[in-house]
Amino acid sequence: MTDTAGKELKVKEKQEAAVPAEQTRPGAVFSPNVDIFETEQQITLLADLPGVTAEQLSIDLRDDVLTLSGSVTPFEHDEEKALMIEYQTGQYYRQFTLSDVIDQQRIDAQLKDGVLRLSLPKVEKATPRTIAVNAG
Repeated sequence: MTDTAGKELKVKEKQEAAVPAEQTRPGAVFSPNVDIFETEQQITLLADLPGVTAEQLSIDLRDDVLTLSGSVTPFEHDEEKALMIEYQTGQYYRQFTLSDVIDQQRIDAQLKDGVLRLSLPKVEKATPRTIAVNAG
């Protein structure tokens, strides 16, 4: 038998983001959890944005700074009365500084099932390659 004590699922609460400026909208601002992967051709960024739709998501690239911002609205309707709410609503906000290795013109974004997938292709000169040597 295996010991399952201490192996229960641990809930990670949404973490509030430290935003660089004062907010003009009321409510909490969260920092989305992000995973970043790299290959020789590109960097892939996966950001967890549960409850955010494509219409509520903004991706801005300005002065080599990539900014993700999105909003989550409450799910209840006018005729509903909340009995218990564990899911927090508010804004998502996170920024990344891009190096000159990224081809900013070819960045691609896809949002599916609350996960944003950003493909950040590397510029041609940053892609490793092998140089063939010709004899003769």
